[in-house]
Amino acid sequence: MKLLLRLFTDVFERVARSLDLPLLAALLALMGVGLVTQYSASGESLRGVAMQGAFYCIGTVALWLASRTPSHLLKQATPALFLLSLVPMVLVLFIGGGKYGNHWIKLGFFNVQPAELCKLSLPLMLAWHFNRHALPPRFTVLLKALAIIALPVGLTLLQRDLGTAVLILATGVFVLFLAGTSWWWWCSGAAMGGSLFALVMLAPIEWFSFLRPYQQNRILTFRDPDNDPMGAGWNILQSQIAIGGGGLTGKGWGQGTQSHLNYLPEHTTDFAFSVLSEEFGWLGVAFVLALYLFVVARCLWIAMDARDPFSRLAAGTIGLSLFAYVVVNGGMISGLLPVVGVPMPLLSYGGTSAVTLLLGFGLVMALKSRRPGQRG
Repeated sequence: MKLLLRLFTDVFERVARSLDLPLLAALLALMGVGLVTQYSASGESLRGVAMQGAFYCIGTVALWLASRTPSHLLKQATPALFLLSLVPMVLVLFIGGGKYGNHWIKLGFFNVQPAELCKLSLPLMLAWHFNRHALPPRFTVLLKALAIIALPVGLTLLQRDLGTAVLILATGVFVLFLAGTSWWWWCSGAAMGGSLFALVMLAPIEWFSFLRPYQQNRILTFRDPDNDPMGAGWNILQSQIAIGGGGLTGKGWGQGTQSHLNYLPEHTTDFAFSVLSEEFGWLGVAFVLALYLFVVARCLWIAMDARDPFSRLAAGTIGLSLFAYVVVNGGMISGLLPVVGVPMPLLSYGGTSAVTLLLGFGLVMALKSRRPGQRG
């Protein structure tokens, strides 16, 4: 018995050597909540839960493999990885498909969204770029960084995937922030963002004739969901009903009316968090948000403890990208932001998103400072 226990302990130590156990525990808890939510949101479909569980398993293996990557090799391979991630971004424009644009490439029994890879390759590339120069960056260095950001963002916009383009742009902005960019840039950006928001809220819809009809409807719905409650405003209004109907403790697991009676659209994907809100109430929401906050804080702690600018910028940005996911999806389902089709991380149904997220956190673990004698 002692021999088996010692063997188990030795195997566990070897497997867990490169892992950050607090971060992994929080991610496993989020995946558990995701499976519980998916079971109810899918109408108690074991097939859907099994598929999502399979994605989580693949993502966890990817996380473990990524965590064992020596940080210096990751740094050397970053330019090649960035260029490779742009190849499917170009291919999807010609061979891809999707409901509102060319977002997906079909590979056998599942689809892959190439833009998800850029959420990892872009922060790595920017971290590699800034690591070669003194920080805070000079104007010329910053211009090159903006050109790097423009490549994946532009290709994503050509796919007509505004939500993913916003998230990719956010990862680039986070790197610029962590690199110590001058506050003058941020004040200018805030002024431009405020002006754009005022334009969206106040300008006649005719000014947005260059947008597609469904995108114009999203603007109108964002301004006033009650303007078309049975049409464009249906999604937001039903989501708000679900969130408010949960109260403090929720209606109970599997007892949500909005999803089970098919009032709430996309209840396994974009609006999965609305399902959780209705069934588990504000207490359930607070628990999940606390897990997200812990994951972000842990990544930032790893970033602060990093040995070099590349590790610090990459680890911090990957952590903050989760924050962007949560803010955009949470704002979307509550009506505070336009509906842009962004899933709630590790809660909404989806394979590419889940695997990419877990792979990213594996890279964060790989960038964690090692004690003397440790590999990586």
